[in-house]
Amino acid sequence: MTFFARLARSIPAALTAALIVPLIAVALPANASITVTDDTGAVVSLPAAAQRVISLAPHVTELLYAAGGASKMVGAVSYSDYPPEAKQLPRVGDNKSLDLERIVALKPDLIVVWRHGNAQRQLDRLRELHIPLYFSEPHHLDDVAVSLTRLGQLLGTSSVADSAAAAYRREIAQLRAQYAKRPAVNVFYQVWDQPLMTLNGEHMVSDVIELCGGRNVFAALQPLVPTVSTEAVLAANPEAIVTAAPGATRPDTALPQLGAWRAWPRLLAVANNNLFAIDGDLINRPAPRIVEGAAQMCADLELARSRRK
Repeated sequence: MTFFARLARSIPAALTAALIVPLIAVALPANASITVTDDTGAVVSLPAAAQRVISLAPHVTELLYAAGGASKMVGAVSYSDYPPEAKQLPRVGDNKSLDLERIVALKPDLIVVWRHGNAQRQLDRLRELHIPLYFSEPHHLDDVAVSLTRLGQLLGTSSVADSAAAAYRREIAQLRAQYAKRPAVNVFYQVWDQPLMTLNGEHMVSDVIELCGGRNVFAALQPLVPTVSTEAVLAANPEAIVTAAPGATRPDTALPQLGAWRAWPRLLAVANNNLFAIDGDLINRPAPRIVEGAAQMCADLELARSRRK
């Protein structure tokens, strides 16, 4: 007779489940398999918690560190510069070109991928290596917290990841409570100037604008990053124009300068001096620091409200 069977016969039935279930949990192998769903809906299964992880996007690197994966990181792409210790990771390419030989040499047991940044042909090559891939594509503010939780499961660091997710949700909730019901501010978010590009309502930046009581004037356009004309911006007459400023990550080319809009002094954003730039690392990366970018956006839109005539 097994230990569990003898125990079950020696105590009242009502207590059996309460006592035996925890003992069984202890008896199970520590390296139980892990299964999660990534942001594309694909199932990712690992035989045990990942021990050697490669990040293929800067926002992914931030998510992995926040989820408790610092000791498990073995490689990352260029511009993975936060937290500061991430700068010391071996580089495996950038969002345009991956060093597949280096990736294989690092012997990862999990690669976290950004589909829209990494070349499809190279992603197909990665699949041929039969290394588990987790696709990170957060589109909305709460997706950051969900990503932390899922990555924590894959890393075996759920306690850290869940704590980080809860803290992130609290900060977002505080901003929402403070700003979301403030008088609306029409916003044009400028991604690029030649050609003139913006973001639609499906992008996380649009979530940030809404969180702050703003309204993305081009939310209804397609695709995710639509091209618009100067005439369309003038017709929309936004009360504020916002763009990303260079952060710690210096881009290959200069980010757009909003001063060119001063050629149209009747444009409401120009007339009220509501041309704002936010650190691009904080507003463009779908990672926990977007809370800081959101706080700056909210402060800028509140300033725009104060300048109404």
